[in-house]
Parts: sequence; C-alpha cells; structure tokens
Amino acid sequence: MAPKPASTAGKAPASTASKAPAKSTEGSKAAKKTASKPSAAGDGEKKKRKKVRKETYSSYIYKVLKQVHPDTGISNKAMAILNSFVNDIFERIATEASKLASYSKKSTISSREIQTSVRLILPGELAKHAISEGTKSVTKFSSAGAK
Repeated sequence: MAPKPASTAGKAPASTASKAPAKSTEGSKAAKKTASKPSAAGDGEKKKRKKVRKETYSSYIYKVLKQVHPDTGISNKAMAILNSFVNDIFERIATEASKLASYSKKSTISSREIQTSVRLILPGELAKHAISEGTKSVTKFSSAGAK
C-alpha cells in the first residue's frame, strides 16, 4: 500500500490543467450579449435611455417665495424639505378624504370631503385660512370654466 500524505492544506489541486479557464466562459457570454445588442438596436447604435422625470412642487414653492419675499432665496436642502412637507400634507388630506367618501358610500371625492378633511387635519386658524383660500380657488376655477 502507498503511504497517505500527511496534509493537503498547502497544496494546489492536481487537476487544474483539465479545467477550462474562467475567462473563456465569461468571454463567450459577453460575445453572446454583444452579438444580440446590434440586432435589437438595428444599425448597431445604442438606444438613448429616457430620462426619468421627477415631479416636484419646487417651481410653485419658488413662485410663492418670490411673491412674499422677492429678495430671498432658498437652498436645495430647504426646497427638498418643503417639497416633502407638501407631499406629506397632500397624502394626509387625500387619505382622510378617501375615508370620508367611503364612509358615506361615495366613489367620488368632492370639494366637501376635501374641506372636511382639512378641518380634521389642520389645527384651528390654519384650517380656516386653508378653507377660505381653497374656496376662493374653486370659485375662480368655476368662473373661468363658465366663460
């Protein structure tokens, strides 16, 4: 009988010569990927990726700021905070209005549900001002549509 080796921890495997190198398999995959791309694009040109648009309230916040304080600017961080605030309030009002509509078994949210949800969410004087401004905007919109 042949003597057994004491340890194989420090030795490399004996059958490395029979295995194919890793680069050749990756290369063939890459070749397959690149071969399919020109046929999909047509003339071999890369397709331009469409830029994803992010909708924010930044322009509206800026317009209101200039109406109130024409000489004051706003940082990007402050704009992001205000944008987040507007999104949060919008979501709260919409959720509350949705609940109110479902309680009365309606499938449509009207200005009445919005007004009630504003009363429930915003405190005291702030709710009164918001309701008066909202009513003014709805009246202006309705009269503009009648012309």
